[in-house]
Amino acid sequence: MIGVGLSGMTLMNQDRTNQQTSSLIGKIFSVKGRNQSKETEVSISSSEGQYDLPLEPLLYRGVSTKVPSENLSFRVFVATWNVGGKSPDRKLDLDDILQVREESDIYVLGFQEVVPLNAGNVLVIEDNEPAAKWLALINQSLNKAHNVPLRGPRSIASSGGSLVFQKTSLRKVSKAFRTESKRRLKSCNCPTDLERKNGKEFCFRCPQSQTNENEFSSEEDEDGSSNFDTNQIKYGLVACKQMVGIFLTVWMRKELVQHVSHLRISCVGRGILGCLGNKGCISVSMIFHKTSFCFLCCHLASGEKEGDELRRNVDVVEILRNTQFPGICRTSGSRVPEKILDHDRVIWLGDLNYRIALSYSDTGKLLKEEAWDALYDKDQLKIEREAGRVFKGWKEGKIYFAPTYKYSDNSDSYAGETVETKSKRRTPAWCDRILWRGSKIYQLSYERKESRFSDHRPVCATFWVSVEATEDGSRKR
Repeated sequence: MIGVGLSGMTLMNQDRTNQQTSSLIGKIFSVKGRNQSKETEVSISSSEGQYDLPLEPLLYRGVSTKVPSENLSFRVFVATWNVGGKSPDRKLDLDDILQVREESDIYVLGFQEVVPLNAGNVLVIEDNEPAAKWLALINQSLNKAHNVPLRGPRSIASSGGSLVFQKTSLRKVSKAFRTESKRRLKSCNCPTDLERKNGKEFCFRCPQSQTNENEFSSEEDEDGSSNFDTNQIKYGLVACKQMVGIFLTVWMRKELVQHVSHLRISCVGRGILGCLGNKGCISVSMIFHKTSFCFLCCHLASGEKEGDELRRNVDVVEILRNTQFPGICRTSGSRVPEKILDHDRVIWLGDLNYRIALSYSDTGKLLKEEAWDALYDKDQLKIEREAGRVFKGWKEGKIYFAPTYKYSDNSDSYAGETVETKSKRRTPAWCDRILWRGSKIYQLSYERKESRFSDHRPVCATFWVSVEATEDGSRKR
C-alpha cells in the first residue's frame, strides 16, 4: 500500500512538473507571438456567446499565419442567394456581394433557382448553361487582377478581363478554373497500416480504393490541365455541383488547394415525390490539412401556411439521414467522415424557406419600425430550433438586417406593397440563412447585400476557422 501511494505521489509530482513546464513554454510562445505580430485581442459578439480571438495577424491580407499550437486559422466567406431562375449577363458585378476587398482564403457560394423550376428542368434534362455563367462571373470577381484569356477556341474571358459568354458546358468551364485535377482532390493521402508500422511518410498520390464514381460531380470528373495559366490566378476552383436549380461552388487560394484531399459530393432530392431535385441539398465533404469540412447548400420546402414549417423540418432530418459520402480511404479505422454530423466543421447555407409567424400587416408595421428583435421572436426557424425540433446543436449569428424575401422585380419594395404586385404578395421573411456546427468556428459578420437582381437578397457571413495542420504546416507529397 505504501509503495502504491509513493508511486501515485511520484506520478502526481511528474504531472505537476509537466504542467508547469507546458505552461511556461506556452507563455514563452505567447509572448514571442505578441512581440512578433503585435496582435490585439478583440471580443466578437454573437447570439451564441462571446468569442475572444486574435483579429490580427491570423490572416494579414488573407495570408494564413502558423501558430505554435500547430493550428492554422483561415478566413472563410460564405454566401447564399436565390436568383429566381434568372440567368446572369456579363454586366452583373459580384464584387460587393463577394466582398473581394476582404480577400478571404476560402469562398463557399451557394445558389438556388439558377434555372426556372419548370417540368423541363426538373424531369427532362438539366440546363447547366446558367451555372456556367455564374461560375465565370465568380471567377471574374475573385481573379479580377489575374484574368487571362483561355487557351483554345472557346473563351469566356477576354484579354481585358471582361466576360464574353459563349455557349459551353459547366464541365468545361469548371475544368478551366481548377488549379488541381478533380482526381487529385479526390485522392486519399492517408498512410496505409504498413506505412504507419514502418514509419513511412504519407503517400500523396496513393491508389484510391474502389468507389462509386457516380456519387461524384459529373461536371468535374473530366481530368486534365486547366485552360488558364494557373501561375497568374489567385483563386482556384475546388468543387462545383448543380442539382436542377441548386448550385454549390467552393474556391480557395491557389496555394491552399494542395492541402485538400478526400473530396466528395453528395446530393439529396426533396422535391416532387420527395426525391426530385427541384428541392433538396448538395453537400461537399473534404479534408483540409487534417480537419474535415462539410459545406451544404439547400433549398427547402416552400409555403407560408401554418404547418409548412414542419415540412421544412422533415427536409432537414431527411437530408441529414440520407446524405452519404462514399468511402475512399484505404486505411482501416480511418476517421474520414461519411455522414454530415461526423465532420469537424460544418456550414449549412441556403434558402431554408422558414417564414415569420405573423400576418402581412403586423409584419409590415414592425418592418417600418425596424424592430428586428420583435420580428425575430416570430421567426419560424428560431422557434423550431428553440423547441428542439430542428438544427439541434447548430449555431446562427444574430440577425440585424431586414427580411430578404420577397421583393418586387428590380425594386427595393416588398412584393404586395403596390396594387400591381398585390397578386404576388408574400409576408416578408428571412428565408436565406447560414448556420454552422463544430468547434473553433468564429463568425465575424452576418449580413445581407443589396442587389435587385432577384426577389431575394443575397446573405453573406464571414468566419475565422481554425484547422489542425501537420507539424511543419505543409502537405506531405
